[in-house]
Amino acid sequence: MVQPYLREPEFITQLKDGTVKQLNPFSGTEVWTVAGRGNRPLGVALPDPVPLDPAQHGRHCAFCERRYLDTPPEKSRVVRHDDGTWETRYRTSADQLEATVAEFRRVPNLFEILSYDYWHLNYGYELPSRVRERKSAYLASDAGREHVLAVVRAKLKAGGRSDAVIDAMGVEGQLEAASGFFGGGHDVIVARRHFVDGATDNTQLASSGTLTPPEHEQFMAFTVESTAALFDLNRYARYVAVFQNWLRPAGASFDHLHKQLVAIDERGTQHEQAMERLRANANIYNEYGVNYAAYKNLVIAENDHAIAFAGFGHRYPTIEIYSKSEAPDPWNHTPQELRAVSDMVHAMHAASGVAVPCNEEWHYRPVDSDLPMPWRVMLKWRVSTVAGFEGATKIYLNTIDPYALRDRIVPQLYALRDQGRIADMQIATEAPCRPNSLRYRANRG
Repeated sequence: MVQPYLREPEFITQLKDGTVKQLNPFSGTEVWTVAGRGNRPLGVALPDPVPLDPAQHGRHCAFCERRYLDTPPEKSRVVRHDDGTWETRYRTSADQLEATVAEFRRVPNLFEILSYDYWHLNYGYELPSRVRERKSAYLASDAGREHVLAVVRAKLKAGGRSDAVIDAMGVEGQLEAASGFFGGGHDVIVARRHFVDGATDNTQLASSGTLTPPEHEQFMAFTVESTAALFDLNRYARYVAVFQNWLRPAGASFDHLHKQLVAIDERGTQHEQAMERLRANANIYNEYGVNYAAYKNLVIAENDHAIAFAGFGHRYPTIEIYSKSEAPDPWNHTPQELRAVSDMVHAMHAASGVAVPCNEEWHYRPVDSDLPMPWRVMLKWRVSTVAGFEGATKIYLNTIDPYALRDRIVPQLYALRDQGRIADMQIATEAPCRPNSLRYRANRG
């Protein structure tokens, strides 16, 4: 019996009055951009300029380069040598923190989303022997012991405990509370700069887009390596959420460039939904992602190993960056593939601008899944507030539709490329946009 022909679904519908209705093909989220509301300004602005105090250079927040002791003991750091080469160093002791300048540091989050106790009490997780050795070595020095006790006290006081209560714990009790500093599953990747080099006022923040392409490549590669390390550390972790909150409206505690890595024991609803759709159509990321974006002229830029387009069906204006690699896991990308993804993400940040609050979200195949899926990065502009209409209808009002987002970004990319501030890439109509450019299924048997 001949099966009836079924048309491909439409995820973007443009109405005569200018309203644009969108449906996310992976989550089912429904989004409208209503005519007239999409013309509003972004509504974001940096504060009025205030001259920087030279005496505060490197001390503007707890993530700054002259406040290393304000964070828990770092797990690793990336340094740049005078000849331009890069090196990742591990197990830096407290008395060696100032011996080199860390361009990027991996430090435990002081306030973990899932604490060491979560894993210990629910799963029986214990610090691996190499981590116990690292903890003992760090605490063996007076400087290391003093550092850990000071940070533990600050954390406990922030949690509401008085000095008397903390003192009653004794030194050993306080040190026991520091286990998460060494074997916890919530890390922060911190960039060196708070403001751009040579900044004179507080509006000159250093963001992902102000890094050079090589610097951003190190930032990305260090984050990928650190993500893989969290899986190696904790066999109970099923996923490591990787994200970046830029500016306070996007959830940042400090207006200082950093990414967060959080090991969790579930895949998360979003990935479960995507995997159900993937089981029904293994080529869905091509067909309903990059192919559909290309047919709708939403591709923003492309290079040999990555492609970016204006996303559809998101609560916030979203730029989607997809890796074309056969490898579903970021840590299995070749250096060339990783650099290509980094260049694309960097360019989208640079084109977005320092003043736009945004979330960078990484999505990749969960480690316990055999379904291939591409690594993809979502850059979401946090320029609107979810309110009563959204809560009542679950239809989200996005003030910038995908076409308007494309039209804001593309001219910026041309200008940035002409200035040499981003890597070379094919922009807008230059992009080849070949169907099925994502090769994540190439290694499928």
